[in-house]
Amino acid sequence: MHGQMAETTKEEVDAGNEVNDPSEWVEDATKGSKNGEEQMDSPVKEKSPGFRMSFRESLKAVSKKSPIVFKSKKSENTDDQSSNSPLRPPQSPNSAVEITGSLVKRGASIRQSLGLVTKQKKQEPLRPVTEAMAPSEEQTEVVDTVLELRDTYTLPEIPTTPLSVMEINKLMEMEALEEAYVNLLSLRLEFQKEHQALDQEDYPIELVNKEKDLSLLYSTLRNKMFVIVRNSNALPSRNKDLLVYVAHIILEEEKRQGEPGAMQGWREAWRDAILNGVQDTLKKVHLDSHEQNASWLAVHLGLLGKVVVEDLERVKTELQSSYPEDFNVFETYVSCYHEAVGEHLKRLLEKVTELKDYYALLEFIIHRYPSEKVMGSSSLQPELKEDQRVLTLDNDFLNQIKDKYCSRLQADMKTSLNRIIELENEEMWKEKRKPVIDEGIYSSHIDMDIWTNIKGHVQGSRRIDVNLEQKVVRSCLEELKTFPKRFESAFVEWSSPLSNSSLWAEYHISYINSFSALKEHMEGYRDTCPIQLGLVQNEIDGLTIRLSQAVMEDFKTDVKPFLRRQMTGKWFSFDEDFSQLISRTKTLSDQSKYMTPKLKQAFVNKAHFFVVKEYVSQLMKNNYSCKNRKNETAATKITNQWEELKEIFQDMNSTLDWLHPVGNQLSMIIGCKKSDVKQHLQPLVNNYPDIRKGHLSAVLYFRGIIRGYR
Repeated sequence: MHGQMAETTKEEVDAGNEVNDPSEWVEDATKGSKNGEEQMDSPVKEKSPGFRMSFRESLKAVSKKSPIVFKSKKSENTDDQSSNSPLRPPQSPNSAVEITGSLVKRGASIRQSLGLVTKQKKQEPLRPVTEAMAPSEEQTEVVDTVLELRDTYTLPEIPTTPLSVMEINKLMEMEALEEAYVNLLSLRLEFQKEHQALDQEDYPIELVNKEKDLSLLYSTLRNKMFVIVRNSNALPSRNKDLLVYVAHIILEEEKRQGEPGAMQGWREAWRDAILNGVQDTLKKVHLDSHEQNASWLAVHLGLLGKVVVEDLERVKTELQSSYPEDFNVFETYVSCYHEAVGEHLKRLLEKVTELKDYYALLEFIIHRYPSEKVMGSSSLQPELKEDQRVLTLDNDFLNQIKDKYCSRLQADMKTSLNRIIELENEEMWKEKRKPVIDEGIYSSHIDMDIWTNIKGHVQGSRRIDVNLEQKVVRSCLEELKTFPKRFESAFVEWSSPLSNSSLWAEYHISYINSFSALKEHMEGYRDTCPIQLGLVQNEIDGLTIRLSQAVMEDFKTDVKPFLRRQMTGKWFSFDEDFSQLISRTKTLSDQSKYMTPKLKQAFVNKAHFFVVKEYVSQLMKNNYSCKNRKNETAATKITNQWEELKEIFQDMNSTLDWLHPVGNQLSMIIGCKKSDVKQHLQPLVNNYPDIRKGHLSAVLYFRGIIRGYR
């Protein structure tokens, strides 16, 4: 029967690893024969006193040849091999209980001589995992003893007649592996000889049963070896000597792979046993729930790394000596830990829901695990090479963690951005507080809240790796892209009743400044995610433009009634409308001083252009025509008002200087003699080519020249 070492439960270990199916032993156990004697029934079925006494003798012989006493003096009593056969008449009346007790005492004695007896000791304080612990004198003696056993060991001579199936199984239960194995080989050779002696078509039931017994015994042996290897690091002092026999059994079986009935995959099964033991070790690492400890995962990963280092330290100092060098024991344990830790992390990922825990997983995998805190620990050097430290995981799994991290980050960021709107409403809008002035401009600090939040996440992801940094920047920008419109919607809904108030304009200017600053902050991510950044900046530009337009439209709506009443009959004697125009413009000028310089210039220029255009356009509406020398009065008034407007916009630092001459030129046309009108029209047309004939006709109409000038 071929197969891997079967995984054995704790119950099976406690039960002593009995043969897989005892009923099969009862029904199919082979019948032994010797010197032509008739075969007897299965040892399980046999109940005669003769068999029991024969079994006692075989156990007595086993106690003399057991591997447990390999290093003790050889027994001076040498019995004839045939007398040890379970099929011979009993040689001694000793009870089976006494013989078994003797074996146990001998086993305990030799274990004590090897320093392998477990003693009750006070628990020592925990030490840092990077600190190499020097082996004690007792450990050194044990290692030296095991090394001598390993280096001098040779497989004993295979007996010509094997013990019975049940006796071999009993030896396996008692972990007398050497004695059990050589008898198993003897039984196997016996089967092969009997099989070769038969014709191909002749295959008696006795041989079928013997083949089944062999298969069951080999399965039992492999199960026992599996348990020994699996528990070897958890209980190293109990079975170091047994590992020597395990290794040599594996080597012997590998030599016999070509023989009929050989079981395959011994070395692979040995590694599976190590992996199973490592997996059990990791499952025992303490793990709180999220409800018990908010830092449950960070604590668990710290303990996990500590356990890995301590376990590999024991492998290095205590277990390697039990195996031949070609087993590469330390490297095998390292690879098994890589595999087991990877599987363990996959199970942990299913429990993770918070951003900090995704981050803890990534930090452990990419940095902590291969660092001096775990695999790079000085206590594992120089055996653990640098290229063996990295945790080998599927790229899909690592990308899965990163994707989940970014998804969680995006959701958390959306919550944070919504909270910014809520705080602005609670702390500013409801209280109707004036915006703070920071470095001479209105500020809401929204840009700093958002930027520092994003910057923190990006810097944290950069400490993991560049790939995660790029993913994080993209996620942040994608979420930020929708924020300007959400903010605008909430602000417009609240601020609509406050329109036409100074506070309303101040809030608008503060948000124009803040979002413009946010755009500049985000510019640092252009190289990382240019496309996503462009989309975000488009949204920010759209918001600042709409906020700026809202302030401008509010100003236009406010001053239009006063502009429309210029250049009318009432205008000659009534200055209140123009005074209101000047007052509103000065208010706008005062507000614009707190606008960020880059945006202020465009805003002021728009206001300047609007006022000039609307003021001049009143002359071109044919609403009034000067008569009786009123043109001179009108020209003087236009000149005076124009100077006031010019002064205001110069104070506002308007760069539209080309608008300044238009008022003076119109004033000269209106105030000059009719004979001089033509010479004053030409400079106006040259400086402002957009002025059409209709505009000039309207100016002349206001001047009082109704017809005759084309």
